[in-house]
Amino acid sequence: MLTSIEERFVEIPEGVEVEVDGNDVAGYRVKAKGPLGENERVLKFRGVYIEKLDGKVRVFTNNKRKKLKAMVGTFATHIENLVRGVKEGFEYKLKIVYSHFPMKVRVEGNEVVIENFLGEKHPRRAKIVGRAKVTVSGNEITVSGIDIEECGQTAANIEQATRIKRLDVRVFQDGIYIVKKPD
Repeated sequence: MLTSIEERFVEIPEGVEVEVDGNDVAGYRVKAKGPLGENERVLKFRGVYIEKLDGKVRVFTNNKRKKLKAMVGTFATHIENLVRGVKEGFEYKLKIVYSHFPMKVRVEGNEVVIENFLGEKHPRRAKIVGRAKVTVSGNEITVSGIDIEECGQTAANIEQATRIKRLDVRVFQDGIYIVKKPD
C-alpha cells in the first residue's frame, strides 16, 4: 500500500460488485455490476492510482500537484456515479412548453421526433445516446438509465433540438426544457 497525499474512498453498497483492473499508465478499467445492470469506464491519468479494498475503492495520489489532487476527486466521483447507476439509476425530467403552436413529441427508434415546433413543416430530431430510455407522457418527457453521461447527453440533445434562433426568446418561449436533474 502506497502512502498518499490526497485520497478519497468510495463505499461499495450491498448488492453491487466492483472490479478494478489496470495501472496508472495504461488506465484503470472500473466495472460495476448491480441489480439494474452493468456499467464500465476506463479512467486514465498518470500519477492517480485506484485500488479495491474490502468494501471500498480507494483513489489516491502521492504527488502534491494541484492537478493530480483534483483528478483524485474527479475519479472518485466517476466511480460513485458508476455504483449509483447500477444500484438506483438516473432520471432527468423535461417539460414541453408551447404557447403558439401545439407540439407533438414521440420516440421513434433511437430518436425523439418533435413535430409542429413553432409551426415548422419539417420535424426536428434529437438523438438518444447509448442505453438511455425516453418516455413521453403528456407534457413531460422522462430520460432514464444507468449511465449518467448517456442520460444527461440525451436530455441536452432534446433541449437543444428546440433551441430558437433568430427570434426574440422573451416572446417565443416555446421549447423543451430540463426541469429536474439527478441529485
